[in-house]
Amino acid sequence: MAEYPFPEPVVRITDVRELARDLVVIPNQGVQLVPNIGIIGGTHSVLVVETGMGPRNAETVLKFAADYAGDRKLYLTTTHFHPEHAFGAQAFTGFATFLINRAQAEDLATKGAGYLDMFAGLGEPVARQLEGVELAIPDVVYDNSYDLDLGGRMVQLRATGRAHSKGDQVITVPDAGVMFTGDLVEAGQFAIFPWFPPHDTDVSGIRWIAVMDRLAAADPQVVVPGHGDIGGPQLLADVRDYLQLLRDETWARRDSAMSEETITEEVTALIIERHPEWAGREWIERGIGCLCAEHVVDP
Repeated sequence: MAEYPFPEPVVRITDVRELARDLVVIPNQGVQLVPNIGIIGGTHSVLVVETGMGPRNAETVLKFAADYAGDRKLYLTTTHFHPEHAFGAQAFTGFATFLINRAQAEDLATKGAGYLDMFAGLGEPVARQLEGVELAIPDVVYDNSYDLDLGGRMVQLRATGRAHSKGDQVITVPDAGVMFTGDLVEAGQFAIFPWFPPHDTDVSGIRWIAVMDRLAAADPQVVVPGHGDIGGPQLLADVRDYLQLLRDETWARRDSAMSEETITEEVTALIIERHPEWAGREWIERGIGCLCAEHVVDP
């Protein structure tokens, strides 16, 4: 099995950060394949956002959430179907109502098994966390929008349409000005493009840009990215600006009939020069490949 060169992808309940009244985040602390996890409370219910990778991580999250909730009802949602965000949902069965958008539910049902195999092949530490995964079936599925009443606090669940995945979902807490974006936004790293032709080509760079414009227009005060440090609305602008730069530089070269290999070399060098401090450079090439496929020739 391949060597996994990063720390064990384990959720640690340390440095929990309170963002607002009855709203905390378990930070990923910069660990690869660990998401930022949200716990949002109201007077009678508590919503958990993300499970961590696999049932053991999810059991850790569930214990923390159950202690936090006390006698309040538990709900679970996930921002998209990828393993570190959703492949622990089985641990919540019988303890929480699992609620996601329809496109995400379809992703989980049709692509979950393939992603389980793919991620298990990343290395022993990842495979260990994925042992015993059973893909959970959501209790409640909505089409485009769902307002969840936690008691004195309404949480907005919104399907964004195809971007990072077909089933991306954003969770907003209006009274606190907090937005959970999942992998539509990362802090301190390049956007993750799961562009794996012919197996998975659902990611869309041009649709992703449009989604970022809509999220920025919502003007949240606090943005919780899928991975990396919590920030403000500048995180949304940073991702949008990067995606636009990647598109523009890729398409300008595509218009001149340059080969994709040369496009990749030139655009990657330019992007790294622009953002030398960002992690995840391997995703630049995936993004270029996606945008080459989405290239539009002006009439």
